[in-house]
Amino acid sequence: MLESGAQWSLEDEKEPMTESNTNPVARSWDTYWSGARNNAALTSGGVNNPTILSFWKEYFSDVRGQLPEPSIIDIASGNGAVVECAKLAFDGDLPQFACLDISESAIAMLQKRFPEVNGIVADATSIPLDTACIDIVTSQFGLEYAGSEALDEACRLVASGGQLAFLLHHADGSIYQKCSTSLVAVDEMQTARFIPACTAMFKTGFAARSGGDRAEYEIAAKEFVPAIRVMESIMMNHGRDVADGTIVKLYRDVRTIHERLQNYEASDVLDWLDKMQGEISEYAERMSSMCNAAIDEKSFQEFCLRLKTLGFTLHRNEPLPESGTSTPLAWVLVAKKP
Repeated sequence: MLESGAQWSLEDEKEPMTESNTNPVARSWDTYWSGARNNAALTSGGVNNPTILSFWKEYFSDVRGQLPEPSIIDIASGNGAVVECAKLAFDGDLPQFACLDISESAIAMLQKRFPEVNGIVADATSIPLDTACIDIVTSQFGLEYAGSEALDEACRLVASGGQLAFLLHHADGSIYQKCSTSLVAVDEMQTARFIPACTAMFKTGFAARSGGDRAEYEIAAKEFVPAIRVMESIMMNHGRDVADGTIVKLYRDVRTIHERLQNYEASDVLDWLDKMQGEISEYAERMSSMCNAAIDEKSFQEFCLRLKTLGFTLHRNEPLPESGTSTPLAWVLVAKKP
């Protein structure tokens, strides 16, 4: 081990190092769904919340009672959370079901899970389907990213007697609060240049291990100390689970490598750090897009008014509270076309 000025004060169990569209936000979501999402730097919560699952279970059970074999499209499907709920409600025998997402990776992964589903890679504002061809149009935390044009496009698809069912990000909701805090934490880490400073320390450390100038390593290690302190401050102020555990895991992994430098190859460590820098930047893009997409009371009422203007009857338009609390989790919007 190379002794240096880089001292670690957070005491906790150590974990091993992990491997971790042209529009930056779209690209970040495509990376997320590509399978790399198992990395701590790529996770985000909310979609498997019991309250959300309960909503869809109840909704699709009602649909089944009204329309035994409806045609359904889920917009911004991601990995297929809504499809899974529908399949349970229909006792494993899905009706005619299509899923649309801008991410090719999301659709590819979804179709592996649900081969019977028709996957469509397209923008939610320009859906390549005929007008009034779908009985049920759903979206869970996706339609709002594309704005009012996507709402109009979703409405265009609904056949007479059909329905819309949306869960939308709530600007005062628990998911928004989590995303906002995560974004602040990651921005603080990026501002402190934790990964660039860490990379400089490891480059000089590996060089020193191979007989290079140790003084350069000592300088880089001391320059890395302020970034370490920022990481510890982030965990203290925001909790160790902030950013879905990304901050604490990165801190631990770097500490483990530093303490056992002789056990690692320079190229492996430097490649990993470069990959983590990219993944964390994309994570920040996703958190920012989530916060920007969240809908406040005024915007939600404008959504509702737009539906009425387009001839829909509102059946549910209200906050969906987190189970056991008064904190909203999402906006619920269920509307029917006469």
